[in-house]
Amino acid sequence: MIERSMFFSGWHAIVEVLVLGVLGYGALIFMLRMARKRTLAQMNVFDFVFVVMMGEILAMTIMSEEIPLAKGLTALALLIALQGLLSWLTTTSTAVEHVINGEPTLLLHRGRFLHDALRAQRVTEAEVLAAAREEGIADLEEVEAVVLETNGSFSVIHKGHPSQASTLRDVPGFEHSGDFALAGQAHARAD
Repeated sequence: MIERSMFFSGWHAIVEVLVLGVLGYGALIFMLRMARKRTLAQMNVFDFVFVVMMGEILAMTIMSEEIPLAKGLTALALLIALQGLLSWLTTTSTAVEHVINGEPTLLLHRGRFLHDALRAQRVTEAEVLAAAREEGIADLEEVEAVVLETNGSFSVIHKGHPSQASTLRDVPGFEHSGDFALAGQAHARAD
């Protein structure tokens, strides 16, 4: 026998979900706006976990009769405050930023795949080639570097004249490149 409550337990439960859903959603939007744009920027691993946890808390608050709205909103506010604290810490300390966000990884340099880096990041040559094609590149000789960013996206750096590649200064492994080191020394002497 199938119980009636399995499909419909009364209008009270429906109204409760509608009211809590609207209030919870509105409160979430308000809190995210107060947390500033960093919370909604491209996600790294910690941002992804944060968003998943927020969704879970909001869903539990809306659907569970045991969790009052005030308790659910307090949990959301706590998560947003912790995310704000982490964001602040990463902007004030390079060491904390590297622990939280990791570092970009050089995958291809001047047409040469860096196989150790590819293996360490579990990226295939085909994925790097696809990233280059998305940039409209037909020949890898046109590429200075392909970098796996901390958010999981690929950056394809075209060769420039002269090749100073200053945007790659925070990519481990690239700073040992001859042209980059010479360019950095030339800029230091010019100052």
